[in-house]
Amino acid sequence: MAWSPHPLIRCFAFYRPHMRLFVISTLVAMVVNLSLPVTQYIIGLAIHDLEQGLAVVRLTDGTLDLSRAWMWVVWLLGFALVRGLVQYGGSILGMILGQRLLHDLRASLLAKVQQLDQAYHLTHGTGEIVTRTTRDSDKVRDAVVGGWRTLLETALVIIGCLGMLAYYHVLLAAVPFALVIVGVWWFVAQARHLVTLDRAAGDAYDIVTQELAEGVGGVRVIKSFALEDVRITGFKHAIKGYTTPARHALQYAVWRLPLPQMLVGMGHVWILWYGTTLVAANTINIGELVAALMIITAIIFRVENVGRTMQTFAEAGASAERIMQILDAVPAISSATDHLPLGPLGVQFDAISVRSPTGATVLNNLSLTIIPGSVVALVGPTGCGKSTLASLLPRLIDPQQGRVAFGCDETTWCDARTLDLTNLRQRVQVVYQDSFLFSDTVRANLLLGQPSASDADIHAALSAAHAHDIIASLPDGLNTIIGERGATLSGGQRQRLCLARALIAKPAVLCLDDATSALDAVTERHILNHLRQPNGGTTVLVIASKLSTILLADRVIMLDDGHIAADGTHTSLLAQSPTYRELLGGVA
Repeated sequence: MAWSPHPLIRCFAFYRPHMRLFVISTLVAMVVNLSLPVTQYIIGLAIHDLEQGLAVVRLTDGTLDLSRAWMWVVWLLGFALVRGLVQYGGSILGMILGQRLLHDLRASLLAKVQQLDQAYHLTHGTGEIVTRTTRDSDKVRDAVVGGWRTLLETALVIIGCLGMLAYYHVLLAAVPFALVIVGVWWFVAQARHLVTLDRAAGDAYDIVTQELAEGVGGVRVIKSFALEDVRITGFKHAIKGYTTPARHALQYAVWRLPLPQMLVGMGHVWILWYGTTLVAANTINIGELVAALMIITAIIFRVENVGRTMQTFAEAGASAERIMQILDAVPAISSATDHLPLGPLGVQFDAISVRSPTGATVLNNLSLTIIPGSVVALVGPTGCGKSTLASLLPRLIDPQQGRVAFGCDETTWCDARTLDLTNLRQRVQVVYQDSFLFSDTVRANLLLGQPSASDADIHAALSAAHAHDIIASLPDGLNTIIGERGATLSGGQRQRLCLARALIAKPAVLCLDDATSALDAVTERHILNHLRQPNGGTTVLVIASKLSTILLADRVIMLDDGHIAADGTHTSLLAQSPTYRELLGGVA
């Protein structure tokens, strides 16, 4: 099995487009942090001058010469000012870099989610995907930008400080060095369990997000069935399910991560004791001892950052793993290169079999040919595979066996797997019963079907969908912004606008998956008669549950248990199929 880097390490690849900014930010961090021991060194020199009586000198006339003291003040203030300005610039660069990386990470996630097939979305809820795009992305950003920067700064400060202690005396640095090594080893040893704990918290947070998404998206159903208390109780239970693993992760970190800080803090004792003996032996001076004490204090503060940083990396490690599960997912459906022929198209389902994500058989060895320009009604009991058949047309799913093909005549058929997906989905449109509209203008929603469509094309599609009256009733016409999912419109209005959105693309094949269920019989007849016109040439597959819809079809296909149970006209099926008559409620 090939070696694969840790998911968090792979996230550093997002720096690649911003390498120049990353290098500049890293160099600034090196300058700022390596200069910290220099400040303490200057303080040590100033204190030594005071000790020697050189900083403040009493002159023969009794006045004080403070020129050397002021020199040290100017040095310290100037050095602090320059260091502060450089650090400020580095912070700005780090913030810009972090936002760019987070943008790229989330954009990559959204792009991959859009590429993944319908089966993936059926097995991974909205809450899970939203959590990985928000919470997990933030944690990765914190580690890859803030955590990496903190780790770099900490390493530079510790190296610089230990180097300065060694400059004063090797043994002054030896014990703090050993304590730092033990402390860092302790942090690393705790990281694995922290990752496990945070992974459990992340999985629990998926459920919270899913509950929240359903609570907002399904608010009408919740209110209709007076489910407010039930949903609130369920949401509280989900939150409790998240807080428990989150609390365990926090408790683990709080109890274990401070121990190395206490250990490294013992370096103070060493510097004070051994440094005093060195002063007594005139090996170092008092100024250098004070500087050494300040240096060990800086090391202790940085080791505290190591604890928080290791916790950040541990949490980000679990989040990176969850993110990479999405980015590494292989879409089951990929685009090919062939294009559909121009003109009317027929459809052929050739011995197709489809299984659900759970393994249940939905369609079983089904074969069906629909000639160009015909209107076919597809009927059957709930769960017989009608919507699955509709999803096969634009390749939202692929059959496990058999093929779906399109052609202009009975001899030439193009396998859907060989077609360019954009071309296929432009020529083959599916309108669903669940009419989804984006929170945008009516015009923007309609142009999704054909971005280059003119106003004349828009009005032609609205006329074909019998939807002109909708535009006339809106305050700003086509420029009216509709609410989320078209909530400001009625069900029938949404269905007609979704139908117009499909018709504006001038599809050769149109499937209506119960997409006229909210329309009256007159409107429905107007729409289908327009599609039936010879100059339209649109092949229409209508998944129907209303008798008025079935009566408008040239041919009726009845599915049952994943296969075709009956095929013919409405009149012939009424006469020949008791199952068909029962499906229609015993219509004579």
